[in-house]
Amino acid sequence: MAQPYVKKDDDHDDELEYSPFMGIEKGAVLQEARVFNDAQVDPRRCSQVITKLLYLLNQGESFTKVEATEVFFSVTKLFQSKDTGLRRMVYLIIKELSPSSDEVIIVTSSLMKDMNSKIDMYRANAIRVLCRIIDGTLLTQIERYLKQAIVDKNPVVSSAALVSGLHLLKTNPEIVKRWSNEVQEGIQSRSALVQFHALALLHQIRQNDRLAVSKLVGSLTRGSVRSPLAQCLLIRYTSQVIRDMSNHGQSGERPFYEFLESCLRHKAEMVILEAARAITELDGVTSRELTPAITVLQLFLSSPRPVLRFAAVRTLNKDENMFHRTLNAKLEPQVAMTHPMAVTNCNIDMESLISDQNRSIATLAITTLLKTGNESSVERLMKQITNFMSDIADEFKIVVVEAIRSLCVKFPLKYRSLMTFLSNILREEGGFEYKRAIVDSIVTIIRDIPDAKESGLLHLCEFIEDCEFTYLSTQILHFLGIEGPNTSDPSKYIRYIYNRVHLENATVRAAAVSTLAKFGFMVESLKPRITILLKRCIYDSDDEVRDRATLFLSVLGGDGTVDTDKDSTEFLFGSLEVPLVNMETSLKNYDPSEEAFDINSVPREVKSQPLAEKKAQGKKPTGLGAPPAAPASGFDGYERLLSSIPEFAAFGKLFKSSSPVELTEAETEYAVNVVKHIFDNHVVFQYNCTNTIPEQLLERVNVIVDASEAEEFSELTSKALNSLPYDSPGQAFVAFEKPAGVPAVGKFSNTLTFVVKEVDPSTGEAEDDGVEDEYQLEDLEVVAADYMVKVSVSNFRNAWESMNEEDEHVDEYGLGQRESLGEAIKAVIDLLGMQPCEGTETVPSNARSHTCLLSGVYIGNVKVLVRAQFGMDSSKEIAMKLAVRAEDASVAEAIHEIVANG
Repeated sequence: MAQPYVKKDDDHDDELEYSPFMGIEKGAVLQEARVFNDAQVDPRRCSQVITKLLYLLNQGESFTKVEATEVFFSVTKLFQSKDTGLRRMVYLIIKELSPSSDEVIIVTSSLMKDMNSKIDMYRANAIRVLCRIIDGTLLTQIERYLKQAIVDKNPVVSSAALVSGLHLLKTNPEIVKRWSNEVQEGIQSRSALVQFHALALLHQIRQNDRLAVSKLVGSLTRGSVRSPLAQCLLIRYTSQVIRDMSNHGQSGERPFYEFLESCLRHKAEMVILEAARAITELDGVTSRELTPAITVLQLFLSSPRPVLRFAAVRTLNKDENMFHRTLNAKLEPQVAMTHPMAVTNCNIDMESLISDQNRSIATLAITTLLKTGNESSVERLMKQITNFMSDIADEFKIVVVEAIRSLCVKFPLKYRSLMTFLSNILREEGGFEYKRAIVDSIVTIIRDIPDAKESGLLHLCEFIEDCEFTYLSTQILHFLGIEGPNTSDPSKYIRYIYNRVHLENATVRAAAVSTLAKFGFMVESLKPRITILLKRCIYDSDDEVRDRATLFLSVLGGDGTVDTDKDSTEFLFGSLEVPLVNMETSLKNYDPSEEAFDINSVPREVKSQPLAEKKAQGKKPTGLGAPPAAPASGFDGYERLLSSIPEFAAFGKLFKSSSPVELTEAETEYAVNVVKHIFDNHVVFQYNCTNTIPEQLLERVNVIVDASEAEEFSELTSKALNSLPYDSPGQAFVAFEKPAGVPAVGKFSNTLTFVVKEVDPSTGEAEDDGVEDEYQLEDLEVVAADYMVKVSVSNFRNAWESMNEEDEHVDEYGLGQRESLGEAIKAVIDLLGMQPCEGTETVPSNARSHTCLLSGVYIGNVKVLVRAQFGMDSSKEIAMKLAVRAEDASVAEAIHEIVANG
């Protein structure tokens, strides 16, 4: 008889939870496991011990090889018991122990006996265990039994065999693929679960054959699937086939759409929801195709069952990131953002869900309404949300805040009510992520809506008066320093900023000093007052605060006039144009001398280390057994290598080194890649060569370059490689001269020439005589992107506005037909070789227009910014409006010329 449920006393601590396994130890349980060896087996006690062992295994407790073996052999003795409950526990523990191949033989005979037993429960479980623990050799012996089990009349046995097939397909695909006929019969089964598992296995068997999957879907969509579970699976496979056909350029009427629409009339709710979700996710779905799905979802919004309401409103929404984080549910991009007008019909039903007891449903409803509502409904929605916010967790609040941010950008005339709402919730209790989302929203509104600047800045000032998060305080102070001096009355912000110097920690105090200096620099009337405040800061207890105050006092000067030279402006308001890691490396390598440190000497590219190299670190032999050093890589390494070669030392400062370009295919006799080194007047090709044949030694290795298709280049010099032993990388160089500062382009043909000498494998000595030979390499191109270094900017808008507007060059281009905006944007980025900023390289699903922001440094160290606006019409023709600003007007023209010729 089972033990009664143990109820906790009311006096006990509420946080303590009762567990029947609390305090059990592995040693004690292993001692108890000796009960398996008793002559008279006690099924109840044995089951309890197995349960404890399973608990320990699932809690991560590790068993030694000896302990696991002893338990396994003891458990096998329990097969003599006829108790059904104990037998099921034996199956479980054998699966969890995962016995080795030599131990499996001990239990195989018992499991095969059970697999042919008259008791269906034994048969099903024995199949699952056998398929879990045996290898391919034993699998061939029981394959006949598994085929029979798939078509067994008992659905439990059949389902067990099919599920086992899904697992075995990963390790023994050749054997499982021979079961197709039996699996096909399983699809015709009357059992819902068997049909579901059979369809899943058959699809897995055929998944790599697109035509076979299409035929499978075509045959099953005619109505032979009765199981709701299998029907949901079929809908997913149908959606996959539709996507594949669309990706392979098949046009005309969408195939299988009629099947998806017919599933909207299925009697099972799960099938209806799956079909509606599939239709909303179709690429390029039209309003006509969407209407039936929206109608069904609208009916579910008023369902008495919370799960249906949640599923319907989630499908209509597009808040996948938040719910993936909070509910561990993968939510696909849905229709509220892509077809807002289609969802508008559901707004009345969704408004009633704002007061739903399930907060997940309420949050999805309110965010969907914010995305699909019109300007007249904003005030009403804000009143409803005010009462709603206090009842939900921070994760849900963040979603609402982000939706409000989008709504404000969509309806700028409503910024006052939206800004008031954001400022009110900013004063309430909340965690860091929630507060940051609100601050980011206010900052976005200030940047996008000029009229909202002054009220928004005051809200932020009030927030930092009582802000407990250092990061947010410093970010707001930085933003105040940029936007505050340009307001009608900058002096009203000084009090809030200076309060931080007295009341905050050292990090915030240092940020406040920097912000004060920006006000003093930009607003001449405030400079005397700012100077007094900064002088008080030089007695601060923190070094950083004192140093900043002293530095900014020096920059501002003491003569009563504001220093407006370009260097000071760049120092206070400019962003660091070089990567911090490169700056740190250059400062460490700098030797103090009479020559000052030059920031222009800091490389602007960061060479990311390949993943394979990172994994290999620490595993390579060192000392005498280590292989020869690989060629120098990374900008610093290339620069040192080239400057050490006399032929190239006079070329000046290296501007850029490209990533290696492979000139040979994998697994060829000789592996060669090339790195393009760009100088102002020269281009150097570094050919990295590797000999992959152990029996050969290569000498006098050189690359003959044909520049007949690169008219602006003239070969200047070359440097051959004297010797290239097996598996020892070496470099050959060829240098070309080109017009100064001109982005010359062209194609180069390459031929590897060398002398081959045979090597005696026994002695490792090479023969004296050799044979001249050559090896044709792939062609190499120098393109316009080679003259551009990718450099990101932290604030694109400020960087854009700091450049002279008169030097801006704007033109429009037609980019022809493309599959998507993303494809066109990638092509332009690759053509120019520039760095996308602020994540603008990512295009929302089904977007018809997009703006991409790019930044870089052109040869000659000329800073370039690009704002590219893309649009796509119904025929997928792409148009682009390109605006370019550069420190040199001729460079802006050159960028347009590159695009025009690209």
